[in-house]
Parts: sequence; structure tokens; C-alpha cells
Amino acid sequence: MFRIYPIPAFSDNYIWCLADTSTGKALVVDPGQSQPVKDYLKHSGLTLDTILVTHHHPDHIGGIAELRETHPNIRIVGPEGSPFTNVTETVSHGDHLEWQTIRFSVMATPGHTLDHIVYYTETQVDGAPVLFSGDTLFIGGCGRLFEGTPDQMHRSLNSLRALPDNTAIYCAHEYTLANLRFARHWLPDDAGLIEFEQDCNLLRQAGKPTVPSSLQNEKALNLFLRWDDPAVIKAAEAYGAEHGLPVTNPAEVFAAVRHGKDHF
Repeated sequence: MFRIYPIPAFSDNYIWCLADTSTGKALVVDPGQSQPVKDYLKHSGLTLDTILVTHHHPDHIGGIAELRETHPNIRIVGPEGSPFTNVTETVSHGDHLEWQTIRFSVMATPGHTLDHIVYYTETQVDGAPVLFSGDTLFIGGCGRLFEGTPDQMHRSLNSLRALPDNTAIYCAHEYTLANLRFARHWLPDDAGLIEFEQDCNLLRQAGKPTVPSSLQNEKALNLFLRWDDPAVIKAAEAYGAEHGLPVTNPAEVFAAVRHGKDHF
């Protein structure tokens, strides 16, 4: 039986721990810090044998060197061609990897960084297929474009939008309320956003994560996936007219939304 647990790190990161409760083996995704992982493993009685890396930013890989020292035989999987090379295995778009009885598909999602990849499995964990989306797709948002272009990120998100609606989105940050404040600024009368923001506020007040969300929910609410929604198009056109941005196709709608969030 598989379960996924959040390991909080820094001020707003999640290191995801995928556990096989039948064997006690564990896999973690993007361990930016080592100590939270060590503490969680000790508390849970799990044995770490695999690390998955989505991209090279320090808050995603900063704990790997120390974890490798304490787990010398650990498997570390990361993107091919990445500036981060402290791995035992590289993967690229279209590759598959096995962990226990789970088979992950690797998808390239350049935009936030050029080396960014995500890991998807059809195997249902806690009742849903799983996407470890790193900093490409957030709940209510997407990653800032540090290296890629809006066109690249639009294509990356479009590939994720094609996954099954019940896919659970396990992103790497608790950015949801900030993303929803921006979304509500653009679409103040969107009833779905109003209700979702209320629900997420209650979760955070209770000390619970807003992650994961479902892809179906994100397609309905996340402005960065709604480039063909008339309400978002209208808001993007108004924003583009004000800021001198062309908004004539879906990629440009996305680019206007991203620009809006960057300057919000």
C-alpha cells in the first residue's frame, strides 16, 4: 500500500514522501533540506532509497548531498542536461522509471527552468493518479519564468492539462492563497474562486496543506490553465491593452496572466 506525506521545509516548501507501507521503503521528491527528511524518516520508521529531482534550484536540491552521505547507496534521479549533476541516473521526456510497483512517466516541462521535468504515474495513491509537478504547476498558479519563455511554459502546462482530470497535483510550494489573491483580483466575481479561497483559508487556519488539488479543479479555477476561458480572455485583453501586450491567441493569454502575476 502506498501513501504520500508532506514534509514541510523552509517557509513554504513541501518535500513529498511516497511511502510503501508494506516494505517500509520511501521515495522523496525535491529535498531542498536534509534535516526535515531525516527527522521524518526517523519518526515514521521508513527507509529512504530513492530521490526524484524536478529541477536544479537550491530549494529543491540543497539537501541531497547530505542525504547521499548518510544513504550511500541511494538512487537519485534527475533531469538530463541539468546544471545539477549530483545524481545516479538522468531521465528525459518520454522516459519511464520504476519504484517498487509504481511506474513513473517523465515529462519535460521547460518554463520555470529549462531543465524542469515532472513525474506522473497512473498508479492510484490515496485514490488518484499522481503528478509531482515541482514548480511548473502550483495550486492556483504556475512557476515564475526564470529561464524559459511564455510559449514554452504554455506548451508545458498544456501537456499537463491533458492528463486525466482526477490526477492529484503535488506541487512543491504552499503558494495557494497568494495565487488565489491574484486570481480574485483578476476575476473578483468568479464564484468558484470565491468558494475555493474560503476552503483554502480554512485549511491553512487548521494548519493543513492546500496541496494536493485535482487537475479537474485546477482546470476550472487556475487562471494559468484557463487561456481558453472567455472570462480570462476578456481580463487578459483588458490587461494587455493597458500594458501594451498582444493578446490574440491562447499562448498570449497565458503570457498576459503571467505578466499580471509577476507585477501584482
